[in-house]
Amino acid sequence: MSVKRLLSAVVAVGLSAATVLAQGDDFAFMPAGGGSILSESLLPGDPAGLAEAAAREASAEEWAAWARKRNPHLTDAAIETFAGYAALNFPVVAETAQSLVETGDPGLLPPDGKELAIAQCQFCHSLFTGYLMQDRDETNWRGTFKAPFHAEIPMSEVERDTFAHYSAINMPLKFDDVPPELRF
Repeated sequence: MSVKRLLSAVVAVGLSAATVLAQGDDFAFMPAGGGSILSESLLPGDPAGLAEAAAREASAEEWAAWARKRNPHLTDAAIETFAGYAALNFPVVAETAQSLVETGDPGLLPPDGKELAIAQCQFCHSLFTGYLMQDRDETNWRGTFKAPFHAEIPMSEVERDTFAHYSAINMPLKFDDVPPELRF
């Protein structure tokens, strides 16, 4: 097996694990990503609605307006996180939308920024100092992938954009919001 294939397999397993971890208590301190906001705050328990939303194409502004109507109690940051995620990742392929209708499994959605950060950032450096405490705009988050050690991270351009969008809105966290066991 080539090194690239092995690395791709490891990352695929990591993303699957990150999806499970992101939904668990270990990372509950981090703001929700766009996929979680959609399935938990905008369309909870609605597989048909989830599939319909995932199959729709709209701009970030249109998604934001849609989200505000669905749940006016969401924070501006949550709406912006979701809207950017949806504009970047939707529409999904027809097969994925159909599987969403049949299963209602939000794990079928493309990975969101939180899931990508959990899957990618802590393998090489501290999640705390290397990610959670960084204050960057979207362009500068996107620029992290220009570094040789980040350029090799097997993420698509859409995933990199999703990560950068989420991170610019939701990072840095406050020091006290991060559990002590995950600091440094």
